[in-house]
Amino acid sequence: MKFDIIFQNDQFIAINKPAGLLSIPDRFGKDPSLKSLLQEQFGKIFTVHRLDKDTSGLIIFAKDEVTHKDLSQKFEGRSVEKFYLGLVNGTMMNREGTIDVPIMEKPGKTTLMMTHKKGKPSVTDYKVLEELGLYSWVEFQIHTGRTHQIRVHAKYLGNTIVCDQLYGDGQPVLLSSIKRKFKLSKNELEERPLLNRLALHSYQLKFTDSEGNKQELEAPLSKDLKALLQQLKKNVRNRIGEISED
Repeated sequence: MKFDIIFQNDQFIAINKPAGLLSIPDRFGKDPSLKSLLQEQFGKIFTVHRLDKDTSGLIIFAKDEVTHKDLSQKFEGRSVEKFYLGLVNGTMMNREGTIDVPIMEKPGKTTLMMTHKKGKPSVTDYKVLEELGLYSWVEFQIHTGRTHQIRVHAKYLGNTIVCDQLYGDGQPVLLSSIKRKFKLSKNELEERPLLNRLALHSYQLKFTDSEGNKQELEAPLSKDLKALLQQLKKNVRNRIGEISED
């Protein structure tokens, strides 16, 4: 799998991780991971934080133990500003707000999380950037780093992340579901999804590195999300045009 290097120096490296690639090796060790690919290229690499396999975007790895300790403490101590972009199902009740609801592991399910008063403190800010018909394009800022935090909090609000197989319906986005008068091409036997992976992207990290330099790193949106957004915006414009003509 190809990946783009956003930034690197002697202390750390920032990558725009593609969706579908593990951040670090799982316990089975069969699938490739970004960390193992980086180790092949750069030698020793240290895990600072991680992204879900199907989440794309910005992730940082340390190049030495001192930097690893420094950045890990900053991530855990909430001194790193972490921003994500995501497409959610439906229209959100409020244009912006804060979800301050604890999260814990679902009993008997090691890979599934849930909101519960006995869980660990979990805080997510959100802001709707654009309403796009059946969906909303949202900026999330997480102040804690719980497993699946944004996905669980989005479900709590009733607006699951698009294509989320764990916390939503997992259904792919089809052009036929958003475009009137859709016709399948003569050459195609079945419709190809516009998106068939978790619609969540880690796009910005802000922090001060060990040398006192302020770092503001951004990872451009992946092609699939960019193309989907363009199609959704086009569809909204067409609908507005149809209404004004009526």
